This record gives sequence, C-alpha cells and structure tokens, in this order.
Amino acid sequence: MATSLQTKYTLNPITNNIPRSHRPSFLRVTSTTNSQPNHEMKLVVEQRLVNPPLSNDPTLQSTWTHRLWVAAGCTTVFVSFSKSIIGAFGSHLWLEPSLAGFAGYILADLGSGVYHWATDNYGDESMPLVGIHIEDSQDHHKCPWTITKRQFANNLHFMARGTTLIVLPLDLAFDDHVVHGFVSMFAFCVLFCQLFHAWAHGTKSKLPPLVVGLQDIGLLVSRIHHMNHHRAPYNNNYCVVSGVWNKVLDESNVFKAMEMVLYIQLGVRPRSWTEPNYE
Repeated sequence: MATSLQTKYTLNPITNNIPRSHRPSFLRVTSTTNSQPNHEMKLVVEQRLVNPPLSNDPTLQSTWTHRLWVAAGCTTVFVSFSKSIIGAFGSHLWLEPSLAGFAGYILADLGSGVYHWATDNYGDESMPLVGIHIEDSQDHHKCPWTITKRQFANNLHFMARGTTLIVLPLDLAFDDHVVHGFVSMFAFCVLFCQLFHAWAHGTKSKLPPLVVGLQDIGLLVSRIHHMNHHRAPYNNNYCVVSGVWNKVLDESNVFKAMEMVLYIQLGVRPRSWTEPNYE
C-alpha cells in the first residue's frame, strides 16, 4: 500500500518559528482513501490557528516611552534639517548642502549594513546599550514576518534614542548649513531604517504606492533585494536603507574578511557560521 503525506503547511518551520506561547493549539489529522483500485491512503494534516499569532503580543506594541523617544528623534532631525535649509537660503548656496545630504544618504545605508552585520553576528542581550536590539535581531531572524506587525514607535524607538543623543548636541554646537545637510539626512535614514526594513518584508498590495515606487527605483531597499538576507548562508544583504552597498560589500567579501580577522585575533565566531535554517 503506497502512503503519501500531504501537508497544508510545512510543520517544522512554523512550530520552530512561532514563539511557544503562540504556537497552534492543535493539529487536525485526517485520513482519506483514494477511490482508485490501489486504494492509496492519503494522510492529510491541517494546521489550524485558534488565534492569529502575536496579534496581542505586548512586545510588538508601542509604549509612551517609545513614542516620546521617536518624537525627540524626529525633533532633533527636523531642527538639523531646518538649519540646513535656512542656511542655504541665506547664503544662496544649495549645491554644497545638497551634496552633503546625498553623502549622508549613501553613508547611512553603509552604516545600517555594518550595524546590522554586527548585531546579527556578535553579542547577546546582556550587552550594555545594544543588548535589547541584539535580542530583537535574533528574534527577527526566527520570525522575520513579525517586523511587519510591530507598531510604529515600537519599531523605531531604539534608533530614535541614538539619533536624539547624537544629533541634539550637534544641533546646539553647529549652525553650518553644509554640516547639517549631511547630519539631517544621515540621521533621518538611521532613525527610519527599521521602517524601511519593515517595508522590505511587506507585500506590494499592502504598501503605500509611494513606498512601492521608491523601492522600484532603488531609493529604498526592496523585498526582492532583502529576501536573500533571510536565506542560507545568512551572511549577505545587510544594508536596509537603500541596499545600494549590498552588492559591493558582498562581492568584495568585506564582512567575511572582518569575521576572519575577529576569529583569528579574538577567537570569536560569528553566528552566521553556524546559523540554523530558521525558515
């Protein structure tokens, strides 16, 4: 008697990816007999979710502390941008701050890649300052789709803290419109990089048309360009602003070289060398 297994959903990835408290409450297993002469038996396994996973997870919801940090970050970036615009109007010089802003945009993508690589591969939740983000990063690799469920301030508050603490002193110390052309664009991209990242996990039908257009022309990282980051060997496509640096960094093996240096000098292995297939 020939036996075949027909699954509506692949069991292993789903039960491994969804946190234990949100895993399916039950599986329904039924067997059917084919009407053909060989009476082939088919085992049909259907996975039913009693509740949508993570629908009310408090770790994905925004708090007032999150909102205040995001508001503070946006304010410091706006002040920096205003100084750049006002200075450009006053001096009638637009080329320099525009080029500085473009440089900020390009380097923010590079910075997002370096930071993403570091938090993906090194450290743990016990590290000061970035420990919570490292933990979130590892959870994201286990359940990549949950980033699309995070509320706005919940997703951005960590980067907003860093942006506020760095940009505020620069707002107070400098009035040069070229400096602020760079600072405002770099800080804006850093502040919102997790939002760009979340959009890269979204589907076109659920994204605003403007976002889809910016992804299509390469100004924001797209789902197509980011999806390889979540596939074995999990060691590429780290940049999440525009993704313009991904090809350069991956083809030149910059991160692989840095990993070898750290391993040889410190004996520390990156997680990507032993990363299990979460998906």
